[in-house]
Amino acid sequence: MTAFWASLIFVVQAEMGDISLLLAMAFATRYKASTVLWGVFVATALNHMLAVAVGNYLTAFVPLSTIQIAAAVSFVLFGLWTIRGDQLEGEDKRFSFSPFWTVAIAFFVAEMGDKTQLATVALAAKYQAPVAVWTGTNIGMLVADAFGIVVGIVMHKHIPEKAVKWGAALVFIGFGIYGIHENVPERILTPVIEVVSLLVIAGAGWFLARSTQEAIEPEPEEG
Repeated sequence: MTAFWASLIFVVQAEMGDISLLLAMAFATRYKASTVLWGVFVATALNHMLAVAVGNYLTAFVPLSTIQIAAAVSFVLFGLWTIRGDQLEGEDKRFSFSPFWTVAIAFFVAEMGDKTQLATVALAAKYQAPVAVWTGTNIGMLVADAFGIVVGIVMHKHIPEKAVKWGAALVFIGFGIYGIHENVPERILTPVIEVVSLLVIAGAGWFLARSTQEAIEPEPEEG
């Protein structure tokens, strides 16, 4: 059950500010909520099945301790990625099939190489419980994107998007730091290195938040 709940929670966190959540919001303004959810489910089931297979395959060649450290580092990176956020670049208008297949194909393509797919690979490698990880990540995607659909339809003006994104990012980074602390030998992870690493992570988060804010702010008009 640990693998299931960890997978569910991590994917929900990863989806906050992710392109898939933005897609759910966009599609919810055009299609029925049930159509969007079914499209998300089918796309996620196939995509994360591939990710789980890759994650379990890695342990045949790489020591488990190394994979756990890499997974912890990846969780920190996912948190920073969440701070940076994503912008839609036409993914919601790229396909012209029926509503269901439009949603399913768009989600499948958007998830390829996305942080939720990479998180699924890391979780599968860490827990070696493919069914639990696959089930947890699928339910996590449905929970997160159902939230996105609600936001897209009803509550967009009442939920502070920045607060949701930062909360998700901090949880991700916190789990990553904990994993690094638990798996890296003490002779390597000295107190000085820990402090410096925390400062680097905080600095990276500040830089990403600042650069993202500057990117979305409109330029002042001349004259």
